[in-house]
Amino acid sequence: MVRPKTEEEIALMRENAILVSKTLAEVGKAVAPGVTTLELNRLAETFIRDNGAIPSFLGYEGFPAALCISVNDVVVHGFPSGYVLKEGDIVSVDCGTLYKGYNGDSAYTFPVGEVDAETRKLLDVTKESLYKGIEKAVDGNRIGDIGHAVQSYAESFGFSVVRELEGHGIGKHMHENPGVPNYGKMGSGPRLIDGMTICIEPMINAGTRNVYLAKNGWEVHTADHRKSAHFELTVVVRKGAPEVLSTFDYIEKSGVEF
Repeated sequence: MVRPKTEEEIALMRENAILVSKTLAEVGKAVAPGVTTLELNRLAETFIRDNGAIPSFLGYEGFPAALCISVNDVVVHGFPSGYVLKEGDIVSVDCGTLYKGYNGDSAYTFPVGEVDAETRKLLDVTKESLYKGIEKAVDGNRIGDIGHAVQSYAESFGFSVVRELEGHGIGKHMHENPGVPNYGKMGSGPRLIDGMTICIEPMINAGTRNVYLAKNGWEVHTADHRKSAHFELTVVVRKGAPEVLSTFDYIEKSGVEF
């Protein structure tokens, strides 16, 4: 059984969600050719700790960093490193916080400088597929309604949906039930209930949906090494319309063009 959150719990999760959103905006300001992904990680960890929270990814099942930073063909779970960002790259930044006993989680894929038309389309379609999924996060719907909305939108543009990874419930634990796949059939899966808190996070590939796991046991790559995009927001299932706790507004209103 998935226990809906109380309004008090949701208020604490909203605080986390805003902090994660602001952290991603700080990272976004620094994304540029010549910057290493390790620098982005340091910036985020400092910002999170300065705001009284803990970077929840650091040490999670052995993960070595505060951020998952995934460049180009890395779908998710990339390690920050000495890699120097280059013009035309894309970089997915996934961030989590632990604050007042609850978790926040959000991700955004940034273009590095100017990107080609196909890459821009991939970013736009992936982000829009997230919003299509969020629209279905309504009391009485089912998990499959979310996945179907994401999948049908992304595939209508010729892109593919990663099947091996999915969104998730969130609360006192970073990953809770239910799982939230980015594909599925309408009317299938667990029923959505008012007060459930979930992370919806489309992972959309420019080419094949097939992926493989790197030797480090974390980084997931596209099998054809074409680019992959990833966007994630934390959502409360509500009656009538969902409530989105995290936001991209801090990123997109920061004065940096994405």
